Amino acid sequence: MASATAVTAVGSVVGVASGSVAQNNNDAEATAADTTLLADIPAGQQAQVQTASLTQQADAQAIAADASAKKDAEAAARKAAADTAVAKKAAAEQAAKEAKERAEAKAAASRDDVRDSSSFPTQSSYSVAQIQAMARQMVASGQFQCFSNIVDHESSWNYHAVNASSGAYGLFQALPGSKMSSAGADWQTNPATQIKWGLNYMNSRYGSPCEAWSFWQANHWY
Repeated sequence: MASATAVTAVGSVVGVASGSVAQNNNDAEATAADTTLLADIPAGQQAQVQTASLTQQADAQAIAADASAKKDAEAAARKAAADTAVAKKAAAEQAAKEAKERAEAKAAASRDDVRDSSSFPTQSSYSVAQIQAMARQMVASGQFQCFSNIVDHESSWNYHAVNASSGAYGLFQALPGSKMSSAGADWQTNPATQIKWGLNYMNSRYGSPCEAWSFWQANHWY
């Protein structure tokens, strides 16, 4: 091992190796003193001391380089994470937009397929199956089950159904039944006219048959 004098001399060697220049007389004196100390080291140990000093210097530079590389890597990782988050948000927004467009297109297609009550020929009487077939053609497919649930509970698809106590009439138990005249003068005898009125009522009051059915389930009336 190098002596205490040899360790003191390391500062002088580092200064010389890094190109340090004395700025004043005091620095010059200190350098001279250190040089004298290095000279005091046995010749066999001077090379060892100089090598140790350069090794320390290299280690310090390596540590600084590692710290800088780590800092750069962390910055790159943060940027990559931010870029990924932005890309995911954009993709989610695009997917939501496309889903909305598909839903709107589907709804539009369903509306296009719906027939008006006037397109059905009038008959003297109608079976439940015939009335349900009319309803399927007049109500959007995605709303039909909700629509059907309400009619099941209100009249069991009997377009002549009358509530003995209140006088409510028809498929939807309109009260008074004459309200259905807004859909057609034949409201008493034409289930298509009643279906038209009932569908308009559900859409205008609740927004859709399914919203009307949700209300019915909670209140047992609509």
